[in-house]
Amino acid sequence: MLRFVLLMSFFFSFCLSVKSQNISKDSHAALSSTPNFDSPSVYQVTQPVDHSEGPMWDGRKNILYYVDIHSGRVLSYNYNTKKVNFITLKGAVTPVIPAKNNENILLVGLDRSLVALEWDGENELGTQRTLTTVSQQFPQSRFNDGKADKRGRVWIGTMGHENAQTRSLDSNQGILYKMTRDSLIRPRVEVAPVNISNGLSWNKANNKMYYIDTPTRKVMEYDYDDEKGEISNPRIAVDITKYTTLTGNPDGMTIDQDDNLWIALYSGGSVIRVNPKNGQLLQVVPIPARDVTSVMWGGPNLDILFVTTSRLHLTENERKVFPAAGSVFAVTNLKRKGTQTYYADLVDSVRRSNLIDAILQNTNELFAPAPEDVNNYLTVDNSQKKRTVEKEDVPFWMAMINTIRSIF
Repeated sequence: MLRFVLLMSFFFSFCLSVKSQNISKDSHAALSSTPNFDSPSVYQVTQPVDHSEGPMWDGRKNILYYVDIHSGRVLSYNYNTKKVNFITLKGAVTPVIPAKNNENILLVGLDRSLVALEWDGENELGTQRTLTTVSQQFPQSRFNDGKADKRGRVWIGTMGHENAQTRSLDSNQGILYKMTRDSLIRPRVEVAPVNISNGLSWNKANNKMYYIDTPTRKVMEYDYDDEKGEISNPRIAVDITKYTTLTGNPDGMTIDQDDNLWIALYSGGSVIRVNPKNGQLLQVVPIPARDVTSVMWGGPNLDILFVTTSRLHLTENERKVFPAAGSVFAVTNLKRKGTQTYYADLVDSVRRSNLIDAILQNTNELFAPAPEDVNNYLTVDNSQKKRTVEKEDVPFWMAMINTIRSIF
């Protein structure tokens, strides 16, 4: 066992010294005996937590928000002061998305509910309000990942229950939802069923959306209608199984200004850069943690790749091999930049200011015919089905509870 620990320590020390590989046409990286100090560098910027996830950059404050899912903590890393602050909620938390019209409001997935809360990233937690609760048919499921699109709609997905001891997953109990101001009571099902709803990204032209259902080990590409907020024509853009030199499953994801995807590999100890147009593997960035959970561009120039990691599933001996696992890392000198961060446009304040208007608005939405009931949603096998999930997903009594919650 001692030999194993020493060997693994040497291996990751070597990976850090190499920093990253640019993949040539024959998928082999040429190493030079002369050190290149202008190559990508990996820095540990926070102390470890059990399961850091969901990094989200807010350029208005130069703050990186992220979560420690199972502890209920929402954390903030201040780029200017290098300080980490946190608040604690009761439940599993992920993702965290800043609000568009109020920089002190965050939208947070809390178990199966989406919660709006007041927090400036430094001081005490303020008012909280539950906006909606989803997936009544899967009571042990929870939110896992989500982002806002350019117009502030929130795309957020769930995953089935995972047994903490055996790590077995209740398959096909996840759903990718789309939420708008007008659909909080009846969030729209976009992709179902899924297993572990994960990474989301949009290309620079905003006519493609990329999405990961982790156990499939694939990244799906959809045609994206920004005006309507609709996806169609799914195809496989990236298939991790084709990269025989890599291990792990795709987790969180982001995109750069060249429309290349950056994908975190859980159990793969790295972040990869891939061209989604042809599936070509362009770069591998080793990270000093086995379980890499997500990635996000940040920094004043959007040229720093922040990487979250986990130590949750590591044994005691494995934690000795990966002592920094669970930390947030920053990768610099990548010679790439990310795209603009989008913020959620679902609420302007945590508490409604006009109670009468709120009652009328939500009552009309509750009893009006739901357009979702006549539309289609996509399945993971690319087929389309009539949208009947929502009738089961939001029974009348839960719709009424969501209405009351959204008012108060």
